[in-house]
Amino acid sequence: MSAESGLKTFRDADGLWEGHDVMSVASPEGFAINPELVLEFYNARRRQLLQVQPNAAHFALAQLENDFKVTIITQNVDDLHERAGSKNVIHLHGELLKVRSTYDEFDVKDWTTDLVLGDTCNKGYQLRPHIVWFGEAVPMIEKAMRICETANILVIIGTSLQVYPAASLIHYVNPNIPIYYIDPRPSIQSNHQITVIPENATLGVSKVIQCLLID
Repeated sequence: MSAESGLKTFRDADGLWEGHDVMSVASPEGFAINPELVLEFYNARRRQLLQVQPNAAHFALAQLENDFKVTIITQNVDDLHERAGSKNVIHLHGELLKVRSTYDEFDVKDWTTDLVLGDTCNKGYQLRPHIVWFGEAVPMIEKAMRICETANILVIIGTSLQVYPAASLIHYVNPNIPIYYIDPRPSIQSNHQITVIPENATLGVSKVIQCLLID
């Protein structure tokens, strides 16, 4: 979704993990072994995020709220949906512009600058990126499941459908509701319920919205 804004993705060959072992920068164990590496990894991501803007797909989804009740459930950790104007955004994997205490996971604060060793919460414990790392629970997944269970339309954008538990959300929708799947390299095919649109997010979202407004 955010690749067309200039953000690198986790799954692409030239994505964020290049040059780093995944577990070294996205796991509690990696943070324990080399916290400076992990903090700088996310500092670089945060700096990049602050230099890019929402793309046409972000704005189109925000404008869709004029005609539909829309909830964005995203695996992305950027704030581009919010900057585009979307009001209801659920971040499954955390938020890059927030940090939290290593002592209390509910002690979360906004953060737009570099995070370094020595930056602590009010109780004196080191702050860490507010990111769901491998091996950690996904606290927002149950809320996302409930939303999918009551949805009248499901639109899936720019995901391989390989990362769980997020990939399981497609199974929580009513079997009679339409599903639109937008991805330039789709991992599934169209069927009686699913319409696959093999496009990037900006073009694919535009096509889906045209279908929704016509219907």
